[in-house]
Amino acid sequence: MADTTPLQPYLLIAYYEWMIDNGWTPQVLVDCSHPEVDVPQQFANDGKIVLNIAPEAVANFELNHDFLSFSARFSGKSLNIYIPMNSIVAIYARENDQGIMFSPNMYGDGESPQSSENNGNDDGPDDEPPTPPKGRPNLKVVK
Repeated sequence: MADTTPLQPYLLIAYYEWMIDNGWTPQVLVDCSHPEVDVPQQFANDGKIVLNIAPEAVANFELNHDFLSFSARFSGKSLNIYIPMNSIVAIYARENDQGIMFSPNMYGDGESPQSSENNGNDDGPDDEPPTPPKGRPNLKVVK
């Protein structure tokens, strides 16, 4: 199973479509420390940013298995946003917090798909994914 496709993009796309079908506002939590992330850093909080990706909030929307991109207005200025898939931490609905948080191993090992060749070989404690916290995620909306 060395060439297994990553699970995260499939889940993200499915959750996005489910939220839109139910009339909810999908939001993504993005890790801004990823080198390819192009978001307005001044709106980030603790290295993360929450973005509204509802159709009425964005333009030129593209969601695929490698990245999410769109144009949106921030403080009245239109900006192009680019988010690699493996930098998306969670997707959830603003109205009810229903969604999913992604573990680093859902996109290979937290890196790009090419770096997941060693998945399944446990060479020590550094290769183990972090234990997810118990209970409800503690996410907040950043405006």
